[in-house]
Amino acid sequence: MVATQTASSLADIAARVEAGARLTFDEGVRLYASRDIHEIGRLANIVRRRLNGDRAYFNINRHINYSNFCVLRCKFCSFYRPYAKAGQASKVADLRLPQIGAPRDDGYELSLDDITARAREAYDAGATEVHIVGGLHPTLPFDFYLDMCRQIRAACPRICIKAFTAIEIIHFTRITRPRLSIRRVLEQLRDAGLDTLPGGGAEIFDDRVHDEVYQSKVGEQGWFDVHRTAHELGIPTNATMLYGHVERPEERIRHMVKLREQQDASLRTGTAAFNCFIPLSFIPDGSALADLPGPTGFDDLKTLAISRLMLDNIPHIKAFWIMQSAKLAQVSLNWGVDDLDGTVVYYDITKREGGAGNTHQELTVDQMRSLMREAGCRPVERDSLYRPVVRENGAWRLGGAA
Repeated sequence: MVATQTASSLADIAARVEAGARLTFDEGVRLYASRDIHEIGRLANIVRRRLNGDRAYFNINRHINYSNFCVLRCKFCSFYRPYAKAGQASKVADLRLPQIGAPRDDGYELSLDDITARAREAYDAGATEVHIVGGLHPTLPFDFYLDMCRQIRAACPRICIKAFTAIEIIHFTRITRPRLSIRRVLEQLRDAGLDTLPGGGAEIFDDRVHDEVYQSKVGEQGWFDVHRTAHELGIPTNATMLYGHVERPEERIRHMVKLREQQDASLRTGTAAFNCFIPLSFIPDGSALADLPGPTGFDDLKTLAISRLMLDNIPHIKAFWIMQSAKLAQVSLNWGVDDLDGTVVYYDITKREGGAGNTHQELTVDQMRSLMREAGCRPVERDSLYRPVVRENGAWRLGGAA
């Protein structure tokens, strides 16, 4: 257990933050041990303003989850469904995602036309990004994912295709015949239209946690192999951490330090790197870990702030409002966070109401801007690479510095 620290014990850490020094692993652990959430937030906001001023970022995006069939059975996951026999999968023909408040065998897979139609609907409504992830489907061929990117690119020429976690990329290497390397899979996806990778699947970089919670899933080495290779190929990516289940504060800090070290290496190459870090708050409802309480709001704020303090070389920290709730995400804008993600519209991976939760989860642009202004921030619409988006007469273009 980490001993509780008094507020005064953060004085030396405060001096180092104010001087722009990099915090150590031990200092990160001490921050988690402190109950002085206000001082931690103040320090995180020093770094936030140093990097991003008073800007708070959002984008107009659409999340598309193409299938919840998955060969894995991760304990923290309430999304996956066992694969149905041939002909039993739900083929969704309209633009409404299925409500997964139904039995555990209520699986679905979207056709390429369904996926493209969702992307086109978002594009026509002004979206600059589609965020596409799904389960590790046992029968879909790699060509399905290449065609997905090609069709979206043809239908939505200017939209950013952010798709496929590192775990999905490794799955693609395993279903190709002959097997393709991570590099070759990424090259083919890039040539088909893929722009950037999300950061999902990182969970916690720790063997103990891996063995207890997601043993059958690719671990730390595989995740870093994918993101390292993507950066070498000039494909920017994000990074995540799923916290609030069985991990300890020390393991969270170690996770951040490993990401920081990889970012140092990627920045040295000058090709691509991590754009953003997204701490994901574990929602136990509907998972095999439903008996756990999940993180508190206090823990959410502390984790977001400590992320900003530890990851001095990753430019943006995101509070994904779906996971932390819109209200707490708003508060986090004064605890080191500078990004709330986007409009989302549909999201099927997690729902705070558990099985009864609605797949339709959306914030409007006006709601986003209002949340940011009330927090004392200046809203900035961005694209996937944090370039400002300017809208005029129903069209959008990339602007200059925000």
